[in-house]
Amino acid sequence: MFLIEHLYLSPGHNYFGHHGQAAGEHPVIAVPEIECVAGRGLRGDRFFDFKPNYKGQITFFAAEIYDELCIALDTRDRAPSVFRRNVITRGIDLNTLIGQTFTVQGVTFLGTAECSPCHWMNEAFAPGAEASLKGRGGLRAKILSGGLLRTDAAGATLRPHGQTPSCPQTTAGR
Repeated sequence: MFLIEHLYLSPGHNYFGHHGQAAGEHPVIAVPEIECVAGRGLRGDRFFDFKPNYKGQITFFAAEIYDELCIALDTRDRAPSVFRRNVITRGIDLNTLIGQTFTVQGVTFLGTAECSPCHWMNEAFAPGAEASLKGRGGLRAKILSGGLLRTDAAGATLRPHGQTPSCPQTTAGR
């Protein structure tokens, strides 16, 4: 099952554009829903209207990767928000969505690239985080149709385009 566990916005850049300087101090704000605006980004986020056709209008990160990093790097005091990704998911290999059009909760996206980790990850999470995240830093995407995304314990639908949804298997009557 695919879940949206957390949603985050940040009004400013802490690391982007700060190479060789101290990190910024803009908060990452946990929110119950985010407004996705087609071609522009997330209303209230630092990358909203950043530049035309920007490939990182929204970012996704897998909770499973976060869990693995907590164990591997023996870190228990950092929330997934430190990675500064907008949507924390569970139940999907995000790399499979690179180059794919997909829909979540009625909002359509185009997966454009991996969110490559940078040296700031070692400071924000723990030493070794950047190396551990190579090839698994999350997903950048463009927003193709607008709408709201919400955190939901009941599960979201994620449908890669060109695939038909399958019915869940049941054990009733067995």
